[in-house]
Amino acid sequence: MSFNNNSNHFSRHNCRILLLVFLLLSNGILVFAQNMQQNERKQLFDFDWKFLLGDEATAKSSGFNDQAWRNLDLPHDWSIEGKIKPKNPTGGGGGYFPAGIGWYRKTFKVPGDWKGKKISIYFEGIYMNAEVFINGKSLGIYPYGYSSFGYDLSAYLDAHQENVIAVRVDNSQQMNSRWYSGSGIYRHVWMTATDALHIAEWGVAITSPSVSSKKASVQVKTTVKNETGQAQSIVVNTRLFGKDTKNAGNGQIKINLAANSEKEITQTITVANPLLWTPETPHLYKAEVQIIRNKTVVDKTVTDFGVRSIKFTPENGFQLNGKTVKLNGGCVHHDNGCLGAAAFDRAEERKVELLKKAGFNAVRTSHNPPSEAFLAACDRLGLLVVDESFDCWKVGKNKQDYAKYFNEWWKHDLDAMILRDRNHPSIIMWSIGNEIVERGTPGAVETARMLSGAIKKIDTTRPVTSAIVENGKDWAVMDSLMAAHDVAGYNYHLSSAAADHKRVPSRIIFQSESYPKDAFANWQLIKNNPFVIGDFVWTAIDYLGESGIGRWYYSGEVPGEHWEHDFFPWHGAYCGDIDLLGWRKPISHYRNLLYNNAEKLYMAVREPNPEPLEIKTTWWAVWPTWESWNWPGYEGKNIDVEIYSQYEKVRLYLNNKLLGEKPTGVGQEFKSTFSVPYTAGVLKAVGVESDKEVESSVLQTAGDAARLKLTADRKEMRSNGQDLVYITIEVTDKYGVVHPNAANRLDFKIEGEGTIAGIDNADIKDVDSYTGNSRKAWHGRALVVIKSTRQSGEIKLTVTSNGLEQNSIIIKSIK
Repeated sequence: MSFNNNSNHFSRHNCRILLLVFLLLSNGILVFAQNMQQNERKQLFDFDWKFLLGDEATAKSSGFNDQAWRNLDLPHDWSIEGKIKPKNPTGGGGGYFPAGIGWYRKTFKVPGDWKGKKISIYFEGIYMNAEVFINGKSLGIYPYGYSSFGYDLSAYLDAHQENVIAVRVDNSQQMNSRWYSGSGIYRHVWMTATDALHIAEWGVAITSPSVSSKKASVQVKTTVKNETGQAQSIVVNTRLFGKDTKNAGNGQIKINLAANSEKEITQTITVANPLLWTPETPHLYKAEVQIIRNKTVVDKTVTDFGVRSIKFTPENGFQLNGKTVKLNGGCVHHDNGCLGAAAFDRAEERKVELLKKAGFNAVRTSHNPPSEAFLAACDRLGLLVVDESFDCWKVGKNKQDYAKYFNEWWKHDLDAMILRDRNHPSIIMWSIGNEIVERGTPGAVETARMLSGAIKKIDTTRPVTSAIVENGKDWAVMDSLMAAHDVAGYNYHLSSAAADHKRVPSRIIFQSESYPKDAFANWQLIKNNPFVIGDFVWTAIDYLGESGIGRWYYSGEVPGEHWEHDFFPWHGAYCGDIDLLGWRKPISHYRNLLYNNAEKLYMAVREPNPEPLEIKTTWWAVWPTWESWNWPGYEGKNIDVEIYSQYEKVRLYLNNKLLGEKPTGVGQEFKSTFSVPYTAGVLKAVGVESDKEVESSVLQTAGDAARLKLTADRKEMRSNGQDLVYITIEVTDKYGVVHPNAANRLDFKIEGEGTIAGIDNADIKDVDSYTGNSRKAWHGRALVVIKSTRQSGEIKLTVTSNGLEQNSIIIKSIK
C-alpha cells in the first residue's frame, strides 16, 4: 500500500495581530474598541470574567448579581487550585484533584460597528459538559472537554444594553477520565464579527498536491457563506506570502452565491522555489483570503500553512519531502504541570521546546485533540504530530467517560478536530482511538471504518491510525481491525513486527506506545525494518493523574501497578523522559543519544539499594538514576555509575585517578556501568575515539547547601496578561554546585507587574499546592511560573529559605 499525501496548516493565530483593544469603563464593564475596522474579525475574549465554584441555577440570567464572585482571566483550571486529597472523586486516575461544578460570567457591551454583522463566540476547550447562555438563553450543552466549538450570538445580542455570557461547567460526574483533565474554561475564548457574507469557521483548507524543490502547487479551498436574503456576486482573492517573501503566488476567481447558501471555491496557485517544511527547517507561509463585493473587502482571513509532501509505504516507511524519516516520538497528555490544564500559549510553546531539546522529532497527542497553541508551536518549531481524537468508543473505561456520548457526538467531535487542525504541516497522521475496549470484535472493525470514512470525507492527505494493544488473545486477531487503518499503531508490541510483516507484507507499523526501558530494543527494530516507521515512548513528559505509573518502590511497600491499588500520595505519572520542571532525566539523554548526534556522552548514578531493603521497579519505570555524586552513608560501598556514549569506549576517573576503560559500541547498547566505591570528590567520564580523549562529563560532590541560584527561561515577557516566564530555583553549595539532596523549604515573593501562576518541584508524591508562594525543593530544584499583567514594568521574584542566602531575579514586562 502506498499513501502519498501533502497537507498544510490552519492556525488560530491568523488574526492575533488584529486583536481589539479592550477599554475598562468606570463601572467595570468592558466595551470593545470603537475603531474596529471591517476585517478585524476575531478578538480575544479571555479577560475579566467572574467565577463561582459551585452551582447556582439563577446565574444564567442577565440580571443575576455576580459582584461577590471571583474576578479572573482565562485560561483557567479550578482543579489545579484545589487540595489533593485521597477521597476526591477523581481518584488516582484524576490525580486526586477536586472537580465539581463551576460557573463563569462575563458582561460586555456591543460596539456600534457590529450592527448588521454576524457575531459568534468560539471556545477552544471547556472541560466538560459546558452549557453556554447568552442573556439567559441556553445555546446548548457541549459534552466533550477537548473539542473546540462555537455559537452564533447575533439573534440574542442587545445593541443598547449590557449583554451577559454565562457558562456552566459540569465536571462533577466522576470518574470520567483516566488522567488529569482539569476543570473549567481552560483554553482561549474568542469573539468573531463578520459580514453576513463571510468565510465559514474553519472554512479554509490548504494542501500542496505536488511538491518539489523547484515548484509546488498549493491548493486553497475556501468555503464562503452567504447569509443574506439576496444572491451575491463576489471575488475571492487569495495571496500567498512567506516570512521573507511578500508575494509567493496569488489567485482570483469570480463567483455567484445564491441567497442563504454556501459554496466551496478551489484555487490552485503555483509557488516557485518553495521553502519546504521539515522539523529541521519549519518554514511557514501565509494565505490571505479576501472576499470582495463591489470592490470592497467584506471579509478576510490569514492562515498559516507549510509546503511539504508525505508518503507512507512498507518499502520506504515514512517519507517527508521524498526522504525517509524515522519517528523518535513521545506521547504527551495535555496538562502543563503546575498550571494544570490551563493552555497558555507560552506553556504550550515551551512544551514543544522541551520535546525538541530532548531530541524528539514527533509527538502523539494522547488521547485527545490538543490546544491550537500547541499545534501552532509544533508548526513553528518543527515537531511532527499524530493528532488523536478519543480514548474510547462505544465501550467505556470509566463509568462517566466519553463512551456515554460516543454514539451521539463522535461525528461532531471528529469533524471538529479534522476541520480545525487539517492545515497544520506538523500533523502527519490522524489517530481515531487508543486501546479501544471492544478491540478484537467485528463491532470495533465497523466503528474504525466509520471513523476513517468520516475523516476522509474531509481530508484525504493523511493516513488514519489508532493505538492497538493486545487483549489476551492471539495478536493476529487484530488483523481485521488493523486493516481498517492505513497505518497500524502497536502499543507495547513492536517485537511482533517482523513476523507480522511476513503475514501481512502491506502493513505499515509504528509503536504508538512503548516502555521507557525498551529504548534500545525498539531503536534496533526501527532502524532495521523499513516498514516500522517509529516509536512513541510512554511518555515524553511526566503528567498529572494516572497516579503511580512509572513509580519505583522499596521492599515492604505495597507492590503492583497503578491500576491495582491507590498509591496516594502519588498523584501523577513519573514515566516521562522529562519531569514536571522540564528537567531531562537520564533516560532522555540515552534516547537522544540513540536517535541523534547532538549528544554523545552522558553520565548518571544508579540509586543504590538501601540495605537491607531493595528497590523495585514497575512496568513503566526505569531504575531511579540521578545526576549526583552525593551519597552520604555509602562511603566505601560500591555504587553503579552509568555512562551513555556514542564513542568507541569510555574512561572513568575519580579525583583524577583512572578507574577503568570500557567499550560502548552497539554491542554494549552504547552504555557501560562501573561499580565504584563511593568517596566524595569529582567523578569524570571521558569519551575515547582512536585512543584519544575527546569529550568529558563531570559529577561533583556538593558541599553544604548555602545559596540559591535563579535561572529564567527568558528575561523579558509581553505585558498581555497571558505571557509566562519559567524560573528554575537550584539549591547550591557556596561554590555554586547544585546540591542533589537538598529539600529546603523555599518561600517566594513577587513584586511588580506579575503574579505567580504556579509552583512545582517535580516530586509527584509531594501534595503541597501547585499554587501559592511556598514549596520544598526536591533533588535540589524547584520551579516558579510567573504570569504577566496587562501593565508593562519590572517584575521581581525573591526566593528565601532558612539558612540560605536569599536571591532575587528581575524580569521585564514590555508591550
